[in-house]
Amino acid sequence: MKEANNELRKEFNELKKLVVSLKSKLNQLGSAKRKISQESKDLRNKILSNTGRIKTLKAERDGLTKKVKELKEEREKLNKEVKDKFTVKKDIDIRRRELFQKLNLKQDPEQLREQIAALELKIETEPMPFSKEKQITKTIKDMKKKYWEVEKLGGVWKEISEASQEIGQTKTKAEDTHQEIQKLAQESQKKHEELNILFNELKPLREKIQPFAEEMLKLTVEYENVKKELEENLAKFNELSQHFKDEEEKSAKAIFQEKTAEVKEKIKKGKKLSTEDILAYQATKE
Repeated sequence: MKEANNELRKEFNELKKLVVSLKSKLNQLGSAKRKISQESKDLRNKILSNTGRIKTLKAERDGLTKKVKELKEEREKLNKEVKDKFTVKKDIDIRRRELFQKLNLKQDPEQLREQIAALELKIETEPMPFSKEKQITKTIKDMKKKYWEVEKLGGVWKEISEASQEIGQTKTKAEDTHQEIQKLAQESQKKHEELNILFNELKPLREKIQPFAEEMLKLTVEYENVKKELEENLAKFNELSQHFKDEEEKSAKAIFQEKTAEVKEKIKKGKKLSTEDILAYQATKE
């Protein structure tokens, strides 16, 4: 009986060590799982942040690309308009040259008018011989005649002026549109380059997800196995613990009963009781 009890005590002590070891290992695995879980969460948050930024940049880039396309179409339209207006102006210039040849003019009507005004002012403000004044007066008369003839065909000059003005305005619009295209294209390129950087960062981040998942699975399986082993051994440990507790209670009760019987025997024989005897006897009355 004693030998069997010693074997149980040995098993109990071994179980106690095993339970402590398994609890420690379970705590370590739990900590490792929490660490992997947090690292995986941080990684996923980083991926979500990158994909969110990528989505925003794509929308912005595509918006710029669309705007550039629209502006290019507008620029082409303006360039065609400039080309068409140049053709119109070319026709008007031909008519102008024909008119110049017909009237033997060397300058535009406005220049002719300014020359007439200058000669008239000269006659009025400068002293000169009568012969020279007469010559200048005749020149003014001839120039005015040419000017009046040109005035009759003033529509040509008006067309030339308007055509030149329209060409200038259209060319300015086309150039402004071209500058806007360049500006938006540069912005689009910058966003495209930023997208490439984010894509390059995203690839290795995604590659890390699978190893994290595999490590978490491995730890989870090991954790569950250790937990199961702990529960099984803990049940045996608790069973043996209760067994020894019961044994100790039985032993204490037997000692108490034996002591009580001795006290009663002393009382019966009229022997003197020790303090220990008195305490044991009093315990039987409680």
